[in-house]
Amino acid sequence: MTDYFALLDEPRRPWLDAGGLKEKFLALSAQAHPDRQHTAPDADRHAAGRQFSELNTAYNCLRDSRERIRHLLELECGARPKDIERVPQELLDYFATVGGLCRSVDGFLVERSQATSPILKVQLFERGLEWTAKINLLLKSIADRREALETELKTMNTAWESATPRDKPVLERLEAILRLLGYYSRWTAQLQERNAQLAI
Repeated sequence: MTDYFALLDEPRRPWLDAGGLKEKFLALSAQAHPDRQHTAPDADRHAAGRQFSELNTAYNCLRDSRERIRHLLELECGARPKDIERVPQELLDYFATVGGLCRSVDGFLVERSQATSPILKVQLFERGLEWTAKINLLLKSIADRREALETELKTMNTAWESATPRDKPVLERLEAILRLLGYYSRWTAQLQERNAQLAI
């Protein structure tokens, strides 16, 4: 397995500075860009293309907190973290709230698609704005929770670097954050999809 941290000359840790990571990626990818190899022999051009592709894959992995944590845990533990379908206790209320809102919006969208009266369409438009406001409020709440996890990851760097071999509680908390980020990503996508449908 390729170590994307090593490929981009970054230390293995839970949080990385996005600006510094981007600078390293741009510098390395500029050297390996296939356009710089247009007069080189075929073998060199293909090698540069593979290296450029691998750098892109590494950057896309490490810039995303969820993917970075998954990769870090895989490198440290020798296997991908298992996907657990059990909802963490701290998310049970959110799970019900997001699911309920999505079902309500779906019902409204069906109702709106069947409306033929111009007066009813105006009323439904106003109700659609109310649903959009509710979705945006929930999206903001999820974004705030994501931001809190990003802050926690940043503070975990110190504990991570001093834990050798890696402490079980640190690994367990990283796995928990990985799962939380997974739920937040899925819920954000579901809510954004409903927002897009409401805007049509």
